[in-house]
Amino acid sequence: MKKLLIAGGICAGLCVGALVVASFYLGSIVTRAVNGYAPGIAKTRVVLSSADISPFSGNGTLRGFVLGNPNGWSEANLASLGKVHMSMVPSSIFGDHIVINEIDVDSPEFNYETKLVSSNVNDLLANVERATGAKTSQPVAKNGKPVKLEVKHFRVHDGVVRLGVGEAALKIPLPPIELTNIGTQENGVTPDQLASTMMRSVTANIVKAAARAAVNAGATAG
Repeated sequence: MKKLLIAGGICAGLCVGALVVASFYLGSIVTRAVNGYAPGIAKTRVVLSSADISPFSGNGTLRGFVLGNPNGWSEANLASLGKVHMSMVPSSIFGDHIVINEIDVDSPEFNYETKLVSSNVNDLLANVERATGAKTSQPVAKNGKPVKLEVKHFRVHDGVVRLGVGEAALKIPLPPIELTNIGTQENGVTPDQLASTMMRSVTANIVKAAARAAVNAGATAG
């Protein structure tokens, strides 16, 4: 009986160790993928500090996601997402069609800069859309096929937009953003297509929030 208990303890320890290693390994894959492919899509600095994803539940958190400004704008970051919570279908994680049940972006911060008829967010969107469909290297699955992504629910909430640069920047709330079934009808989309879809929605809401703030400021001044 004692030997069985010892064997059981060893097996339990190995299982726990395997879970920890698998989670770290998957998180490292996601971190490397974002840091490796995202800058080529955005044509600016993109950094993800870490990712913690369980290959068994499919749930995880991305931390320290920072997006730099496009060329021609200030050295400040365009966006800092802080924490991004994800829920994926576990059986799809290592395949060529990854199904993401939810991407929840909690309390992001955006810096909105403008020059006459241009803005940093629109320039970034233009970079992303130019990269969409271009013949650049795309991540591939173990079977050699290009990775396709499907997102059931994309949500951004409690965000803040800073208008201007420095201490004089005005902080305004970003309206909640929700998108559903991205890539569902197409049986998945490429990472650059997904980035373009999400960025279009985020950009539109940043511009909308800025326009509303300008109207409110004008009404107050009047």
